Amino acid sequence: MHADVVVVGGGVIGNAAAFYCARAGMSVILVEQQDILNGTSSACDTAIHLQSKSPGVHLAMALNSIKKYPVLQKEFDIDIHFKITGTMLAIQREEQLEVMKSFAARQQAAGLNVSLLDTVQTIAKQPAMKGAELVGSTYCDQDATIHPQNLTKAYYFGAMKYGAKYLLHTVIRSFRIEDNCLTGVDTDQGMISCRWVVNAGGVFAPFIGKMMGLDIPIVPRRGQILVTEPVPKLTNTIVNCAKYIAAKFRPDLLGNSVEDQLGIGLSLTQTERGNLLLGGTREFVGYNTKTTRQAMVLIARHGTAIIPALKQINIIRSFAGLRPYTPDSLPIISTVPELKGLVVAAGHEGDGLALSAVTGEMVSEIIAGQPVSSGIDLSQLSLARFSREDIDRFYRKYAVA
Repeated sequence: MHADVVVVGGGVIGNAAAFYCARAGMSVILVEQQDILNGTSSACDTAIHLQSKSPGVHLAMALNSIKKYPVLQKEFDIDIHFKITGTMLAIQREEQLEVMKSFAARQQAAGLNVSLLDTVQTIAKQPAMKGAELVGSTYCDQDATIHPQNLTKAYYFGAMKYGAKYLLHTVIRSFRIEDNCLTGVDTDQGMISCRWVVNAGGVFAPFIGKMMGLDIPIVPRRGQILVTEPVPKLTNTIVNCAKYIAAKFRPDLLGNSVEDQLGIGLSLTQTERGNLLLGGTREFVGYNTKTTRQAMVLIARHGTAIIPALKQINIIRSFAGLRPYTPDSLPIISTVPELKGLVVAAGHEGDGLALSAVTGEMVSEIIAGQPVSSGIDLSQLSLARFSREDIDRFYRKYAVA
């Protein structure tokens, strides 16, 4: 077998890379040990958050990516349920208010349409917050929701339409490296000779890296989500909270309470069927994808403090997924000078849905030797940005055996 590009990983990032590379005219084979949608991309909520992106390259990628989904929806044969909904980010404490004022100001300067609302304005915009523990909120009208499983499947079928092939339930035995250049992938289905390999393994990207002699600093962060019974429309937007931002970017600054240590922060979206997806946690528990009673209780308690009406709604199930977390909360989208023919596209934490389109496009442009059309500074996403000391410190603090 031969392909211009072998993509490793069947999640939303791997399928996006396969789609964009195939659409650009490259021959593509995607290799996945299990099946598409078997991991993180099938265990997430529906939100495409812009407000949760730090000003700089992170927000710039999200703003570029979100513009692509209405265009892709017209091309895809599957409805990805992309819908602009906006997000309100609840602020529960005065000390959070000062931090969010600064955060919102920097986002505004970076081009995000975000405004600060007082308590009266917040309740007028979001009546479901009446009676909440609240000192105000921020509001952005650019955030959106999407169907995560349908988005991944849309990339999958779109990639195949452009000629990509898939080897599912296929184990990679080794990578063929000649003169510091990747030339092939040996699988239990046979050898694939290639010019490029894309490591889109998500939380498993480090294992793929080790097979090539590379250390890729990514650790899993578990996120638990509650699912409610279908109910009439509850909120006018996605709902987040200030603690969600803190847990995402600065887990080292969280307190010692059980809630803080679990990284509890509200993310509330509602599906088209009416089910509420209520998250979530950010936990360093290795590759454990079980839900816990403790987390479910704390998620529900935190959610009802912001949306009191949740107290009257039944929870019907829960699930958990693993976010691929890097030392600086930014993805790694990078070639590797010491190993030609490799592109790493992993470490998106909870932003795989939001950043999948721009990531897939960037990967295809890197492989084609073209400047990235998004204008993103690739040096800020390079694997080389992490020193050996950075990586060791990161693993000591967050890795779980």
